[in-house]
Amino acid sequence: MFPASKTTPPTTVNLTVRQGRSRRYLTGKEIERLMDCARKHGRYGHRDATMILVAYRHGLRASEVCDLQWHQIELSEGRLHVRRVKNGTPSVHPIRGDEMRALRKLRREHPSDAYVFVSERGGPMSPIGFHRLIQRLGETAKMPFRIHPHMLRHACGYKLANDGHDTRALQHYLGHKNIQHTVRYTELAVDRFKDFWR
Repeated sequence: MFPASKTTPPTTVNLTVRQGRSRRYLTGKEIERLMDCARKHGRYGHRDATMILVAYRHGLRASEVCDLQWHQIELSEGRLHVRRVKNGTPSVHPIRGDEMRALRKLRREHPSDAYVFVSERGGPMSPIGFHRLIQRLGETAKMPFRIHPHMLRHACGYKLANDGHDTRALQHYLGHKNIQHTVRYTELAVDRFKDFWR
């Protein structure tokens, strides 16, 4: 498959078939399946499931979730201060109940750590370690295709686009400098034309 030209807007074909993958994102049910698999089969099941949940809910890249520190999280207020890489726009996201409970439990287990997600050695989890974890969980969960951490970010974008969120708001939520990076999610939203003839 040839890569799409820079002047052509993304289409269903060049977004999903490129790089030989069947899909570039995961569905909500697939995220749940991964988290369940992490809880049941991992040595650090709660940490791994929480890491997947936080990356998905906030559209975090592997390096962003690995670099996440406790001072960025206001558990009492239910807020997460998101710092973006790649010159992305920082923002403040709300934290929902299930995520809040998972983070509180993690904090009780590691009360003195600076980083939210730590490795066995006590340092921050590395992006490569997170990549291996997601790949291993995908195999254990018997996913029909190979998965990687960036699919969690894409899953967030598609979920919010399908929920009908405004493209500008979605751009700020994901921290995109250029709105063209956000448009791909709304272009492929299955419910995009749902209410046109109401």
